[in-house]
Amino acid sequence: MKISIKTTSYSFLLTVILAAAFSLSVSDARAQAYPNKTIRMVVPIGAGGGTDTMARLIAQRLSDQMGVTIFVDNRPGAGTVIGTEYFSKTPPDGYTLMTVAPEFSIQPSLRKVPYDPIKDFSFITQLTSGQYLLTTHPTVPVKTPQQFLTLAKSRPGQIAFGSSGNGSANHLAGVMFQHMTGSKMIHVPYKSAGAAGASLIGGEIDFMFSNVASAIAHVRSGRIRAIAATGEKRSPAAPDVPTLNEGTVKGFVVTGFFIMMAPAGTPRDIISKLNAESVKALQSPQLKERLATLGLEPIGNSPEAATAFIQAEIAKWAPVVKAAGATTD
Repeated sequence: MKISIKTTSYSFLLTVILAAAFSLSVSDARAQAYPNKTIRMVVPIGAGGGTDTMARLIAQRLSDQMGVTIFVDNRPGAGTVIGTEYFSKTPPDGYTLMTVAPEFSIQPSLRKVPYDPIKDFSFITQLTSGQYLLTTHPTVPVKTPQQFLTLAKSRPGQIAFGSSGNGSANHLAGVMFQHMTGSKMIHVPYKSAGAAGASLIGGEIDFMFSNVASAIAHVRSGRIRAIAATGEKRSPAAPDVPTLNEGTVKGFVVTGFFIMMAPAGTPRDIISKLNAESVKALQSPQLKERLATLGLEPIGNSPEAATAFIQAEIAKWAPVVKAAGATTD
């Protein structure tokens, strides 16, 4: 009887070991086989903005490294909610990814979104960190942050600013500016940052809080003018442009970021491979140089760190939205 029990115990232990080994071998095989077909990168805003630019840069680099085509699929609408809801329902197989910006962390404070911003997604890595520039059309008669503030206060309800949509980061930056300075301006929402930027270049709106990545080329060409930056310190891409935080609007800080994610339930081995490939891409001299010209700092952190970062961003924006009275519900 004792021999039978011992034999059964050994048999059970052997079964457990073999099952674990099989599971690991399946996981390793899946990771080695992935990817073996085209990957789609969803961008929940229109083409032409900073998020679209970043998504295309990382998609191209990952395509070169991983040997498969990665194409960008723009799905704009409702301040990124439409594209994000669509993405949350895609198969968690690693063949549909998404790149998001601060709007992703703002929307849950603005409205009831049809997805859980944490539980419905697997965060791969924070790609970059950056900031915004307060940009004006060259015909607006200001060149410094103080001149801009003076003009805004002298023309209540007459200065128009554009954004990539209600609830976008550049919309709320404008809301925060008014809230902190006591000024009143007209908000003109567009379907994308690219469309808003085109209207600024065309002189249809007076100013815009533009993502450095999408604005810096136009600033350098003289088509728009950079009045101020929104970081704690000046942007490396525009070191001559003062920050609002330097004194004109002390405490005004709005920073941008780009994060890459997958649907919840994506196998951990695939998340790990995508993280490793993304970190490798961000460390490449070619991409680092390109990001520097856009005023973006490569990050490339772990999935856990990226998740914690998003949670902190969601918590940060909630009281700002409430204080500004910017909810849409």
